[in-house]
Amino acid sequence: MRRFAATDLHGCLRTFRHLVEEELHLRPADHLYLLGDYVNKGPDSAGVLDYLMQLQAAGYQVHCLRGNHEHELLATIHGEPNANGMWKLAAERQLTLTSFGVARAAAIPGRYVAWLNALPLQLELPDFVLVHAGFNFALPPAEMREDMQSMLYSKEFTYDPARLAGKRLLHGHVPTPVAEVQATVAAKAGAIDLDTGCAFRLNPELRHLAALNLDSWKLHLVENREEPYPIAVR
Repeated sequence: MRRFAATDLHGCLRTFRHLVEEELHLRPADHLYLLGDYVNKGPDSAGVLDYLMQLQAAGYQVHCLRGNHEHELLATIHGEPNANGMWKLAAERQLTLTSFGVARAAAIPGRYVAWLNALPLQLELPDFVLVHAGFNFALPPAEMREDMQSMLYSKEFTYDPARLAGKRLLHGHVPTPVAEVQATVAAKAGAIDLDTGCAFRLNPELRHLAALNLDSWKLHLVENREEPYPIAVR
């Protein structure tokens, strides 16, 4: 059994499939932990969700957390106030909706909505704590692990291993240059951001999907393999 973690797929189905099938050669006994943001920005949000559900249905141990983009998509679907602010560009909104074959978020089929609704915010392993963005370590311990805002949206925090029983923290959310991620992994840092900005295919410092082997500490990198799409520069 092997354990891998990756994050921020953002609709990049071809890249993710290559990671799973050609780079990791994922086996049903392996565990793949995904830290959120499967939708928006890239070309095939629905395809990514379909593939994740197919892997799970086929018996693969694929564990998925909720990211802020899933959270905001659900809010948009349910018509909650200000939810439409999730898409910065009209082209991004159109890419996402077109992938689902709908004209508005509320028409996204229920099977996707149910899957998204069931995503947890965090996951704890014997040696790692997994979350999409991070924690507010200034909060009391019980509140820290219940603060949805920080778990989905934190962009910076001061990691405190004592608050996580000495466990390392794996997260995504903030696109980070590949070289910087490689350095934090090589140092076996206490908190590691695995988001190497896969969707930003024209940014040479980013444009990769990263997966970390949680036992060997090998960092697997796959460059963006999507056909051209309009949202490409960060």
